[in-house]
Amino acid sequence: MQNTYTAIIKKKENWWIGWIEEIPGVNCQEASREELLESLKITLEEALEWNRSDAIRAADSNFYDEVPIFV
Repeated sequence: MQNTYTAIIKKKENWWIGWIEEIPGVNCQEASREELLESLKITLEEALEWNRSDAIRAADSNFYDEVPIFV
């Protein structure tokens, strides 16, 4: 399953800075636009995996349901 997220990016002085609009805390700074987009992708993947693991740990059970929610 592939999801789409929105990167908000801008050039500030000698740096490119960016954020993932939908996920708080996913932000990066790089010297080029291409490096920024790659860093945002990697950081987003790590954040999603961490959030997944954290949610499963919080369930604190061998039995839990994973239910898709569409908005």
